[in-house]
Amino acid sequence: MQKFLFHLNRDAQVQRRWREDRDALLAEYPLDAEERDAMHRGDIGKLYVLGCNGQLLMHFAPLLGIAWPDYLQAMRDGVLQHGPVRQGVYAMTTSTQEKVAGV
Repeated sequence: MQKFLFHLNRDAQVQRRWREDRDALLAEYPLDAEERDAMHRGDIGKLYVLGCNGQLLMHFAPLLGIAWPDYLQAMRDGVLQHGPVRQGVYAMTTSTQEKVAGV
């Protein structure tokens, strides 16, 4: 997922292919069915929960037409809807109701 988003965020040809034929483009990356579906739908919240880096997602969001506040809310909604972030640098080790460092 990270490699795909990196390429999509930086390569105009990949962005063109995204607009023209997402399925063919996504087939070129080693994504499982859950990842491919979330990527195809542009489900920011699900991608976040699956472990996508937030900095990569924040560049993907405008490509999808998602404004900054809506992008942030999509990540929050993703955790509420799909559970804690499963892997990656944002992996959650507490429940969504626990406070961490007093926050």
